[in-house]
Formats: sequence, C-alpha cells, structure tokens
Amino acid sequence: MVTTPSDIAAVVFDLDGVLVDSEQLWDEVREDLARERGGRWHDQAQGDMMGMSSPEWSRYMHEVIGLSESPDEINAEVVRRLLARYRESLPLIDGAVEAVDRLAARWPLAVASSSNREVIDAVLDAAGITERFAATVSSEEVARGKPAPDVYLEAARRLGVRAGDCAAVEDSRNGIRSAHAAGMRVIAMPNAHYRPPDEVLAAADVVLASLDELTVARVSAS
Repeated sequence: MVTTPSDIAAVVFDLDGVLVDSEQLWDEVREDLARERGGRWHDQAQGDMMGMSSPEWSRYMHEVIGLSESPDEINAEVVRRLLARYRESLPLIDGAVEAVDRLAARWPLAVASSSNREVIDAVLDAAGITERFAATVSSEEVARGKPAPDVYLEAARRLGVRAGDCAAVEDSRNGIRSAHAAGMRVIAMPNAHYRPPDEVLAAADVVLASLDELTVARVSAS
C-alpha cells in the first residue's frame, strides 16, 4: 500500500542538523580528540561517521582513526566534551521550538537520532520541548545506525503506528536514506554545512529551505 500525505499519523524528527546545528560540533570534538591522542584524522572521516550510531563511530575512531582507547572510552569522552559545549551554548536552529510546537498540535511526534541517549535528553530538556515528544530513539538502541532504517522503524514502533504512515524530517545524506528505507514520507531540510547530494535529495518527498517552512500544511500537502 502506498502512503499518501492524508494517511500521515505521526511525524519523526532527526535531531542533529534539524533541531540543533550540531553536525560540525560533533566533527570538531572528534577531530580535536583524534589529533590530541595521535590519531590519523582524514578529510573523509566526518562524512564516514555522519549517521553512524555511537557504537559504530567510536569503533571507527578506534579502528580507522587509530585511537588506542577502547570504543567505550572514546564514546564517553566525545559525549562529555560535546555536552560541555552544549552547556555553554545550545545551538538550536532558528525556528526549531516553533516548528515542534506547530506539528505537536496536530500529530504525535518522535525523535530518531544518531546522537547518544544522554545527548538527546539533554538537548530536548534544554530547549524545553521534552514533553512534545511521545517517543525518542537513539541509534545506539537499535542494531544498525543510519542509513539503515532501524532507528526510524523503532520510532514508529514506539509510537504505535506503521512506519509507512509517518513523515520524517531529515537533513543529511544518510538520514534521508534511512527514513526513505523505512518507508516514511521524507521531508528534507538540507544541512547547510554538509549538503546531501542531489541524487539523495531526489528521494525526498518535500525539500524545505528552513524550519519556518515546516508547517502542518506542508507536511500534509501532496
């Protein structure tokens, strides 16, 4: 059965690059750690890790970048440094809270993010929007990170709706591929720092320029 916009029962948000302008912060923190610890950082590292779950990217930092610490230790240190940056200044994207409020008035919402559980919780709490989300899922809680569909399928399961009846709001190459693979209606808001290739954006049902355009009408429109 092909899902049409009128069938939408819930909306699932990505976090990094959609609600918080954070992809480059993850990159900076991981690069700084790699260079401090004698790792072999390279230009493609950020692209390789975008969308990976924390077990996946911390293993990448250990095996490919060459940090001697265990993946668990790498993960904990990166998250510690990132949360310290967030406590100094949370990089909420303009219009994020308003967009969440608009859609929460119409549909149940979820988050499906590659961020660690503690990062998701910290961001939503600091933004004052925790209660807007009926479910939140970190890709560390499923078998595979993005671009696999696991995190989106789990978000739909926790919401109690079919994945095909959900709309997903995404910004990145692997995120768009993940939501599309889950069978969701994909609303893309291309990341300003790491714009997805045109062939990936072509898989989205709607492409928006900003969160100001993320309205009930745009989500529902055919």
